[in-house]
Amino acid sequence: MRTKASRKKSHRAGLFAEYVALCMLLLKGYLPVALRYKTPVGEIDLIVKHGSSLVFVEVKGRKNAADAAQAVHAKNQSRVVRAAQYFLSARPALAGCDVRFDVCLVPWYRLPQHIPHAFEAS
Repeated sequence: MRTKASRKKSHRAGLFAEYVALCMLLLKGYLPVALRYKTPVGEIDLIVKHGSSLVFVEVKGRKNAADAAQAVHAKNQSRVVRAAQYFLSARPALAGCDVRFDVCLVPWYRLPQHIPHAFEAS
């Protein structure tokens, strides 16, 4: 069982990874729509807009990029897709946007990696 201190440390590391990913996306011309958007079916780390695309971004911070990539599994993807559907159902004005799902991998002491179209809604 994880201790309260280790959970707190993991939470802070996750927030830092999200901040790094957001900074990288801002530099690439993405505009933030929502950060850490919580729904009854799950949380979306970042929601950004790029041109006519509305992008739901899952951020994973780990020791290395391979570990971060492994953390984006089918159950995780399904949760993000359901949360995105919830988000869109509450905002009919965004219905005309192209929707995509990206992943940002944030390995420790390395540059973050942005993976556009990382997975599809199924």
